[in-house]
Amino acid sequence: MLLVIALIGISLLGFTLWYSLRVTKLRELPTWRRFLPLGLLLLSTAASLLRAADIPQVANAVAFPLLLAAIAVSVTEIRAEGKRRGVFGLGKK
Repeated sequence: MLLVIALIGISLLGFTLWYSLRVTKLRELPTWRRFLPLGLLLLSTAASLLRAADIPQVANAVAFPLLLAAIAVSVTEIRAEGKRRGVFGLGKK
């Protein structure tokens, strides 16, 4: 069971990293919007590393919400880019 939980966590981290890096390649976005998901991911990782420094309260309160925020921002930006290009059939062609 512990192995399954670890695999879910690693896949969630990998998914977030993949989408954050995809957003950084969108040149049409302002710089702060391109690097926001990657910054949130790095802050989440840093907060999660506070567990190693024996500060689990901050890590428990901050790390997972920051990871979810990074996922939400990344997916939103990727979908908005797809709509601008007409990939999903909603934008201009």
